[in-house]
Amino acid sequence: MIPYTDVQNRLCANSGRWLVTGCAGFIGSNLLEQLLSLNQRVTGLDNFATGFRNNLEEVRRNVSPEQWGRFEFIEGDIRNPDDCSMACAGVDYALHQAALGSVPRSLEDPLTSYQVNMNGTINMLEAARKVGVRRFVYASSSSVYGDHPGLPKVESQLGSLLSPYAATKLGNEIFANVYHRCYGLEVIGLRYFNVFGPRQDPDGPYAAVIPKWIDAMLKGETIKINGDGETSRDFCYIANVVQANILAAFHAKPTAAGHSYNVALNERTTLNELFSLLREMLSRQRPDLANLKAVYGPFRAGDVAHSQADISLASSHLGFSPTHSIRKGLETALDWYVANRRLA
Repeated sequence: MIPYTDVQNRLCANSGRWLVTGCAGFIGSNLLEQLLSLNQRVTGLDNFATGFRNNLEEVRRNVSPEQWGRFEFIEGDIRNPDDCSMACAGVDYALHQAALGSVPRSLEDPLTSYQVNMNGTINMLEAARKVGVRRFVYASSSSVYGDHPGLPKVESQLGSLLSPYAATKLGNEIFANVYHRCYGLEVIGLRYFNVFGPRQDPDGPYAAVIPKWIDAMLKGETIKINGDGETSRDFCYIANVVQANILAAFHAKPTAAGHSYNVALNERTTLNELFSLLREMLSRQRPDLANLKAVYGPFRAGDVAHSQADISLASSHLGFSPTHSIRKGLETALDWYVANRRLA
């Protein structure tokens, strides 16, 4: 496998047409920015259910006017087959990120999660099949491992699912692989493990733990940890996820298609360790936070106790090689989190 930097150089020299669904969201907008910076032509699809127009505006500021001119935006919904067909027209590589995330959200409203994550993904697969998209890369999730106790998580070993969200993501994998076997569509699933980084929403009841805690710490609010704090996660910085998507679409061999791959670090960080790390970093700017304490509450329904990914398959089949540890990722993203926190 050639290094990711060489793949980037090849892309710069060869402009293709890409589709990013959910392009106004956290992961989607980071993919959009990277592709435009590599001089690719990109179609973006989003309905702003969970994405934000200011994410697109931030991408526009971060790329050149010429690169921004290669972006075509479609305001549409993946639940609408016509929108999916329009978005796929002329596309070489599709990066399907649009979804309703969050385990708690799916427990409260399983039907909407099903409609978006399952029906929407099938619509996208069908649209991609009809126009002959070369490679269809889609976002899966570590939640598909359910209650399987093994660590690190290996792609072939799944447990019983613990939430409607997890069920939709496993359903995505099943349908994608059926489209691969029945129609020859080259599909690759990426099982994300606790992604974090710039443009991650710090607001709302379903906010991810890192932006939520940073926001609360800077506002002097009490940090509540679910359980005893020894729950652990494989936190993965957004640059690693962007790399995995581009490699899966552009670089991976055809034999990599029809499978799902872990995208993470093969490391575990407990919530207690994360709290200490964030407190350490923020106290450099705010010395008053150095002695901040957390409080503990009940475990959250639908959560697994520990999560850690075996990334050997992604390494050997996709050429995936993470560049950012959790500390390096936080050091890179901290200024963005601080500048974009809620002020109310």
